[in-house]
Amino acid sequence: MAPQAVGHTWYPNSFLAPLESNQPYLDSALQKIESVVFDLLARGVPVERIALLGFSQGACLATEFAARHPRKYGAVIGLTGGLIGPPGTPRDYAGSLAGTAVFLGAGDPDPHVPFARVQETEAVLKKMGATVDLRHYPGLPHTINADEIEAVHDLLERIASPHKE
Repeated sequence: MAPQAVGHTWYPNSFLAPLESNQPYLDSALQKIESVVFDLLARGVPVERIALLGFSQGACLATEFAARHPRKYGAVIGLTGGLIGPPGTPRDYAGSLAGTAVFLGAGDPDPHVPFARVQETEAVLKKMGATVDLRHYPGLPHTINADEIEAVHDLLERIASPHKE
């Protein structure tokens, strides 16, 4: 399932802005992701076969949702994004990602996503028990490259065929 943001934006300001400046949109966006996950679980999809994936704002939502609702997902994939909130936002999320495979890819410099935030996201998710593959792409503009597509493909293939190694 691939939910779409109303008006092609999940929240109106930068993901680095004070959290309250993106309300009520941010809470609504996170609730949308939560409803999709709960719907999949209600349909009998095992959580280990659910991937949270996004680019830019979608990557921010995927990582933030996983941190706020930790469990052993099939994968969390953040393509040019990171945890939401201004520098100094407390990152004391409760719970464990229990070995969830996380892929984070980002160019540097990026006009919207400082690489330092991607690195902070890596550290927080690792602390929560995720296995993180962080890939740094110097000079990559705000886009996705072939290496990222291949990495995402490999992760999704493992989720679709968990018996394959």
